Amino acid sequence: MTGGAEGHPPRELVSVTEIRRHLGSRLAVTPSIEVVGMGLSDVRVPDGSEIVLTGEVESISEGVVLTGTVAVPWTGACRRCLNDVTGVAEVEVREIYETDPVEGETWPLEQDHIDVGPLLHDTALLALPLAPLCSDDCAGPAPGLYPTTVVSDDADLGEGDDAEPPRDPRWAALDGLDLDEG
Repeated sequence: MTGGAEGHPPRELVSVTEIRRHLGSRLAVTPSIEVVGMGLSDVRVPDGSEIVLTGEVESISEGVVLTGTVAVPWTGACRRCLNDVTGVAEVEVREIYETDPVEGETWPLEQDHIDVGPLLHDTALLALPLAPLCSDDCAGPAPGLYPTTVVSDDADLGEGDDAEPPRDPRWAALDGLDLDEG
């Protein structure tokens, strides 16, 4: 299904009529939504990609329980080297749909249908990595030119870990203060 109206997640209805007739019945489901324009500042879901839920719906007395895995394709820039990175985030979900939903805790069951579109939309946004890496050992664009540690030219490197780091000159104005009371 393609994205919904602006500002609203797309709808993707799954019929649960048959399993609602028999408590404990299960139904395998693979709903998906196609998205356009979904992303965060540096990471996004490629336009036209599908967010897919692979799971099952089980009938319970109050409604149905949806259990499964949501797969979210994403693309972004590595936080260290800024090269393009792609991946698929997978998130386990277990949600309850019921006729009288509790705000923020359960989802609405509407005439023996569940709308998984908002769940897929929200899960996808939460699954996107905030600061992706191309690899765990990425050293950045030029580690020889831009090292991640700073060594002062005037620091005595022979004293080991006990050596006092050089004092920041911006704090020099506070050297004359006497904070001892009495």
